[in-house]
Amino acid sequence: MIDQEQLVDQIKSYKTDFDPAIIERAYDYAKKMHEGQTRASGEPYYTHPVEVASILAGMKMDTGTIVTAILHDTLEDTDATYEDLEKQFGKEVADLVNGVSKLTRIESQTVEGKQAENFRKLLLAMSEDIRVLLVKLADRLHNMRTLQGFKDKDKQRRIALETLEIYAPLSERIGVHQMKEELEDLAFDVLNSEARESITNRLDYLRKEGKGVADTIIKELQSHLKKADIKAEINGREKTRYSIWKKMQRKNVAFEQLSDIMAFRIVMESVEECYHALGVIHSHYPSVPGRFKDYISTPKANGYRSIHTTVMGPAQQRIEIQIRTREMHYEADLGVAAHWAYKEGEMPSLKDVKKYRWLRELLEILEQEQRPEDFWENTKLELFQEQVFVFSPKGDLIEMPNGATPIDFAYAIHSDVGDRCVGAKINSRIAPLNTKLANGDQVDIITAKTQNPSPTWERFVVTGKARSHIRKFIRNQQRGEYATLGKAMLQKIFRQEGYDFTEKAVGGILKKFKAEESDDIYAKVGSGLLVARDVFKAIFPAHKTEVAKRPSSEMDQATMLRPGKNKDAPVPIKGLIPGMAMHFARCCHPLPGDRIVGIVTTGKGVTIHTIDCETLETFADTPERWLDVSWGEGSDTPEAHVGRLNLTFSNEAGALGTITTVIAANGGNITNLKITSRSVDFWDIVIDIYVNDTKHLNNIIAALRATPIIASVERSRGR
Repeated sequence: MIDQEQLVDQIKSYKTDFDPAIIERAYDYAKKMHEGQTRASGEPYYTHPVEVASILAGMKMDTGTIVTAILHDTLEDTDATYEDLEKQFGKEVADLVNGVSKLTRIESQTVEGKQAENFRKLLLAMSEDIRVLLVKLADRLHNMRTLQGFKDKDKQRRIALETLEIYAPLSERIGVHQMKEELEDLAFDVLNSEARESITNRLDYLRKEGKGVADTIIKELQSHLKKADIKAEINGREKTRYSIWKKMQRKNVAFEQLSDIMAFRIVMESVEECYHALGVIHSHYPSVPGRFKDYISTPKANGYRSIHTTVMGPAQQRIEIQIRTREMHYEADLGVAAHWAYKEGEMPSLKDVKKYRWLRELLEILEQEQRPEDFWENTKLELFQEQVFVFSPKGDLIEMPNGATPIDFAYAIHSDVGDRCVGAKINSRIAPLNTKLANGDQVDIITAKTQNPSPTWERFVVTGKARSHIRKFIRNQQRGEYATLGKAMLQKIFRQEGYDFTEKAVGGILKKFKAEESDDIYAKVGSGLLVARDVFKAIFPAHKTEVAKRPSSEMDQATMLRPGKNKDAPVPIKGLIPGMAMHFARCCHPLPGDRIVGIVTTGKGVTIHTIDCETLETFADTPERWLDVSWGEGSDTPEAHVGRLNLTFSNEAGALGTITTVIAANGGNITNLKITSRSVDFWDIVIDIYVNDTKHLNNIIAALRATPIIASVERSRGR
């Protein structure tokens, strides 16, 4: 347990002109405010914030951050006020303490909601001053060090899992590897102590068996560099137990099969010397293909810089070598925290802040998302994906998540560019908007003032920022469309039953359906969340509807056959009551051979969907409406069914003619064709084709994919 004097001495070790008075005042204030409070271990509570401050002092943080650490729980857990903190310690410290306090105020009641809401507030606090995050991470680190104070094992595991999923990745993102590695190891000990102990024992054994091997390698490396007149500091460092475990899991190999348990670091004085040393190493030892990464010319998103290479070293041992400058070495451990070690009380420069562009993008997501769960889903996309590096037309290097498309790139440039995107050039050639970007691609976005985000974009974008903007547009647009449709559906039922439609009638049932206004009812009816007839019955509960035979024109595809056949012959479906009205869903166009399910629909009988149709999500809460059905045995002559395809093809002369020829040559008959999007270079169409079954449709898809003008063709699974 560290005391006040030890903390002051710790700060003086790197800050000679330090005035201990403010630390002493903060210490006395925290001790007074936390008087009577104890931790789960039984220790006085004020010892915890002092230990947090010590962790930050070990990172050579500025005085304001350390004072904040001592006071970080006073606003949340004591009678202290923001005004009191501001008066005694200044506005900077008061703002920082207030920022840390926000992170612990969780209002959501669901478990997932708590996790998402906590993360939301964490990022909001970071937007004001990233030092808030550093205090929070140090707070979590000390809590993990003392986790055994909790007797509840489930609570220990819950805290450890949250640490592994949220706080360790955040530490890595801002480059504080020192803290990240300890958080991972402490969480690993709680979540899988047996695996950790096993790896520890194996490492101890290797140290004994290979005693002196590391020293031999270091001496040989130093000898080669000295002959090249290069001064360098070389040391060997074991990889952490958790990183070894992750590698074993990722590669599905045993510990004995890992060859790079230890990494050797060569620390130089300048960048030029780094590349000189790399040349010397590669001239003496053969490099392992695919194991070279230059993070100096293209730093990681968190600002990490170093050259990584793996070579067949002395005695043909495979060794990993990391080459970096002294400044890079320091930043590799402390990340963003390193900037305060040199500049007391100053924020990092604009150049430094650009390294943390992901923070601003996550904050922008907050403005688009309505539910904490949506926010959590999208921010996980930003946090845990690997990066690819692409260039703008001006040569700016932009990091994107693996699998990103031109749409993701457009939103990374600016939200307006994403919203107005109509096309893209990748390496000076027009490409579809769903193309996956690769390292080194140069991307040029084509925009138009009249363009709006397409709902189909959400199927292939991978960044949370792009997805949140697209969803926001869809929500705003679809609500209006659904409300118009739902109102028309209600008006039709009113006319059929002999009533005049009025807004007042709908207004009387708002409470019953938990709606705030009539448009909420209309939108739910239009989107299928409410059945129009159920709303009518709620308005006129005493009304009895006379069941009338449906006109043949409303049977949709219920009796669809090959053109020219007897239209009274029903499509054979097993599992239906004889005489039950039935039709095929137009959202998924089920075909013989597909797995299918029946949904009982008020006023329409049974609707047949494919088992993977997205529309079925609408009926997830009404399992009583689901029927187990399957295709029966038909007549000798196969019947015609409609299969729907989405095609993207090059805008060339005769393109449509080529498509129709391919379909006809494979026995298909086009019944409908609709152009959904067109640009100078590519057209998107939806095409309905009469086919016999799934196999027949798959043959047509295969033939189309083999046609050079077609960029993509997929069976439609949309709503």
